[in-house]
Amino acid sequence: MKKRISMAIAVATAAAMMTGAAVPVMADDVNITIFNSKMEIQSQFEEKAAEYTEETGVGVEVYYNSDTVSAHLATRYSANDPYTISMVDPKDIYSLAADHAIDLSDQSWVNETDYAIGVDGQINGFPTCLEARGLIYNADAIEAITGETFNPDDYKTLDSFKELLEKLKEGGMETPTGIMKEDWSLAAHFLAEIYEEQPDVEAFITSLHEGTADLANNEKFNSLMDFFDVMMENNYAKDSAIAAERETTEMMLAEGQIAFLFGGNWDWSVINAYDYTENMGMMPVPQNTDDGSNEKLVGGGSKFMMIDSSDATSDEQRQAAKDFLTWLADSDEGQSFIAETCALVPAFSNNEKEVSDPLGKSVKKYADEGALIPNYNYLPDDHISMCGAIFQKYLAGQVDRAEFAAELENYWQNTTPVEH
Repeated sequence: MKKRISMAIAVATAAAMMTGAAVPVMADDVNITIFNSKMEIQSQFEEKAAEYTEETGVGVEVYYNSDTVSAHLATRYSANDPYTISMVDPKDIYSLAADHAIDLSDQSWVNETDYAIGVDGQINGFPTCLEARGLIYNADAIEAITGETFNPDDYKTLDSFKELLEKLKEGGMETPTGIMKEDWSLAAHFLAEIYEEQPDVEAFITSLHEGTADLANNEKFNSLMDFFDVMMENNYAKDSAIAAERETTEMMLAEGQIAFLFGGNWDWSVINAYDYTENMGMMPVPQNTDDGSNEKLVGGGSKFMMIDSSDATSDEQRQAAKDFLTWLADSDEGQSFIAETCALVPAFSNNEKEVSDPLGKSVKKYADEGALIPNYNYLPDDHISMCGAIFQKYLAGQVDRAEFAAELENYWQNTTPVEH
């Protein structure tokens, strides 16, 4: 996990020459460390790091750790041994940047993305990629039964989606859907969409904290839960939904045994391990709604890189780190690394590399069309574990919708709002 990266200055210098910008060439003894919190790209990151080091003379070590980002970085900060660059989640930028990250507002790449974030009027986070959530479909599996070309735009409403499921069942696919029972999928991805699709997200979250929200009678809550109930009713693991393994569910989708699964483009890292069919993609969650939410995915910038501001990092290291981020955003090789090698969706408008997987292609299509509902990045730290457990009870049939809503309301009234 400690391979060194070497290619930034040479490539960044070449890119800078093309744009007329000057890039300082570092001495050979400049070394930077990168914390990578995206497990599925660790080996690719290490290999590219080695190439980058060879070409630039800047040593780069890439580390991965499976602990939560905030907990892992806390140990490094307390030991006065921070990473030069840390890849973190949005909420970590909001909680850590003021004390631990430099301002990147003057960097050229800031003008090439709509997804950079920061605090106190600064830009502190470089967006590594775009990610989005929605309904993953296997078009080949659907078309094999219907005999018709599958167009997700034909199934924006829940009513039309239910008709398609009935057609699939009549054609021999007895259970066309799958559900991931993991707490992060239920709470951070699906439940979060209930918040994110509200007309005024901040006002809604405030009402939850204050105990004035009425979830059981909330239009968006019921609209999305109606969809979830349809997924539950048609779930291949209906009788043991809480025991279904993610790998099994995604294998069944990949191979066409089921047709639909709620998830995100990151699921391709699991799907591509199986004998997947060719035509897959992502579509908005079907809902009987007129607010336009059934025409959009939910997503945005994901995994942000920030540069350490402490005395433990030298100005030379900070400059090398800036050059590395510029290389990722602007150089041909950096852009290829993001889009092709790592199969991520670029967050930068100047990166026109073709996204290499079908789920990523869908996300890019919706992003290019401006059809992404923004992520809500201020969920409490225990939201996944606590609300995930509540949602699992609903999935297991242990509580009904009204009880589910009441338990969620109780959680929010007893948790501390995230400052932002």
